[in-house]
Amino acid sequence: MLFLKFRRDHHHDDDHDDMGGLHRDLLETGAAMGRRRMLRTTARLGVALGAIPLLGCASDASSITGSDTNGTTGTDTTGGSANCVAKIPEETAGPFPGDGSNGPNALRTSGVVRSDIRSSFGGLSGSASGVPLDLELTIVSAASCSPLSDYAVYLWHCDAAGNYSLYANGFTNQNFLRGVQAADASGKVKFTSIFPGCYSGRWPHIHFEVYQNLSAAQSVSNKIATSQIALPKAACDAVYATVGYSSSVRNLSQISLATDNVFSDGASLELATVTGDAANGMTAALTVAV
Repeated sequence: MLFLKFRRDHHHDDDHDDMGGLHRDLLETGAAMGRRRMLRTTARLGVALGAIPLLGCASDASSITGSDTNGTTGTDTTGGSANCVAKIPEETAGPFPGDGSNGPNALRTSGVVRSDIRSSFGGLSGSASGVPLDLELTIVSAASCSPLSDYAVYLWHCDAAGNYSLYANGFTNQNFLRGVQAADASGKVKFTSIFPGCYSGRWPHIHFEVYQNLSAAQSVSNKIATSQIALPKAACDAVYATVGYSSSVRNLSQISLATDNVFSDGASLELATVTGDAANGMTAALTVAV
């Protein structure tokens, strides 16, 4: 596939510059970080005692597990029910949410409820190209592990070159890689997208917000959770070796989950399981307890 190519000096002109959006991203993380450390400490203590599952739901069913080269593991558990105690960590929405909290509001744009988020919508043109990526989130109750049908997810991420629609220079009149979906009876929401690039200063990631239903998802004031999905290094390495992701190779070599300003305190609850390959497309799956 072809992708959108842009010069690195353009990239530095937008909010990804080290003195711009990325530092704002870091500052916004502050309040949530303290709460997250307490959650992670409790979860890790539970693991040591053999009492608490890492990813929200304990089940007798088989689970699909993937890990990155730093040894961090993500698990997508399906079937069964048991005590669920580990909520998805609360993270910053970052400087490019497009939910009305910082400038543009895609939530109010006609057509935002869709599964294929690769193209712009609501009368805007333009699309994002890259390695195909299917995203599958399973929304469950942290208290009972029951699937939360009809809950809505607003999801967004950067393109292969690290640009966010609605914000980056040259992309303010495009809104690709943003969309809302309601969970089915099994709590699943699915999006068709592309594998995001790695821009300077951040580990490859995907943003999302959870709402109680599609009606609530029309206003950011109704969100009940804001978090991010981390992508495993092995999957990133495979994708970034393909045409169109050359800047991501360099940027990924300068960051790790341990040094990322969002995932540095532990990413076990946010690390997706990724299957497939760069030639035929990949699928990223994660169970999200709220």
